[in-house]
Amino acid sequence: MDGICDDLQAETEALGDVVTDISEEQWRLPTPAEGWDSRETMVHLGMTDWVATVAVVDPEGFGGFTAAAARGEMDLHTAAGIDFASMSGAQIWDWLCTERAKMVAAVRPLDPKDRIPWFGPSMGALSFVTARLMETWSHGHDVADTHGRELPRTDRLRHVAHIGVSTRGWSYMNRGLEVPAGPVRVELDAPSGAVWTWGPQDAVDKVSGDAYQFCLVATQRRHHSETDLEIQGPLAVGWMDIAQAFAGPPTDAANRRTA
Repeated sequence: MDGICDDLQAETEALGDVVTDISEEQWRLPTPAEGWDSRETMVHLGMTDWVATVAVVDPEGFGGFTAAAARGEMDLHTAAGIDFASMSGAQIWDWLCTERAKMVAAVRPLDPKDRIPWFGPSMGALSFVTARLMETWSHGHDVADTHGRELPRTDRLRHVAHIGVSTRGWSYMNRGLEVPAGPVRVELDAPSGAVWTWGPQDAVDKVSGDAYQFCLVATQRRHHSETDLEIQGPLAVGWMDIAQAFAGPPTDAANRRTA
């Protein structure tokens, strides 16, 4: 838990470097996520952390939130009752950092296998924090794109890539499709020069190439046709066409980057 929490903090700091000196006008520029500017992106990340802390420290209260949300009485971005419209982008960023610190403090002492209630099935604590890192990276990529900047490419990408691989079945089930029988081998070149692998070595279907590009595809920040990934076999191509590492309704190349 210490390792994933430290990596999440490092990813947060990397995003902070992207926005540290942008103007209020720049905070309000639209990102590639349709309908969201950088301010709204930070509200989403911060409110998800706020709800995540509730899920850890007050599971009953989290159940009340999800029930109210299901009845249409509140939504994620308004649950805390904060007037974000009156806040500057820099103020929203500072608030996000505070909520992130609270959430990390709540999850750090947990056992990696402790269950945390969440939207849909509960999640193990390690997977829970890994998902927060994946979401921070993917939304952070939207913000970096908006301002002509880049997030650093580090081996923290392995967390994102692992979720991308492990959600192969979900990508089909989320669309009401049958998960194809048969494995897909994934071989990715890490920023450090290491090679990360998943799946049997003798699998006919394979995805290989740059880990950063794979993560962009898995989080629907790029379509695989926009990358140099090598995709071999119908199972691999079919998966990459619909790969979705995040929860929520299915999206595709036409409306990706909104989760």
